[in-house]
Amino acid sequence: MLKDKRLRIVIGHYGSGKTEFSVNYAVKLAKMGKKVALVDLDIVNLYFRSREKSNILEEMGIRVIGSSVKGAAVDIPAISSEVLMPLQDKSYEGIIDVGGDPVGARVLGMYYQYFIPEEYDMFFVLNANRPETQTVEKAIEYLRKIEDAARVKVTGIINNTHMLKSTTIEDVLRGQELAEKLSQEANLPIKYISAIESVAKELPKDLEGEIFPMTLYMREEWMV
Repeated sequence: MLKDKRLRIVIGHYGSGKTEFSVNYAVKLAKMGKKVALVDLDIVNLYFRSREKSNILEEMGIRVIGSSVKGAAVDIPAISSEVLMPLQDKSYEGIIDVGGDPVGARVLGMYYQYFIPEEYDMFFVLNANRPETQTVEKAIEYLRKIEDAARVKVTGIINNTHMLKSTTIEDVLRGQELAEKLSQEANLPIKYISAIESVAKELPKDLEGEIFPMTLYMREEWMV
């Protein structure tokens, strides 16, 4: 993780698990003693947004930046000017959770001038169980559309093939096959293989990419 660039942009289709990965990434950095800001740029999706966990994350020392309109019952696509803070302040490790389609990625395009190659990574979160990204052709088409909208290039792939709490080793390994094909087609490295902790510890150690155990912060206990 510490070899990644200072700014980490996380993109992926709805249901890919990009927000869960973003939150887990921020938590892991905070536990390493890093100064962390998590920017929620998702103004399209109404559910499972990282800013919904602001209280928990801020207790861990993570600065959460989301809508400029405060209020639990208010949902307006308003972006806080604080977004610029981690982009400009190099004392922060920044994680940027972007809306899950090319429309959502246009928001990131507003800030493209801040993303110089030496300072950012953009990770494409791949879930082989999503119909829209379950083939190489579909996945690379989706990836390129997001790049075009965001005006920023993807630098790595995350295999996050899951079925939430029902995820199996077989799910992850099937997703890894797709990730490897996408890696070859797009000439991008597989950076992480993320999975719930019970599955992550059972995965083979020789897979391409770093195994990334995750806690389901975005799922309430009563959710399946």
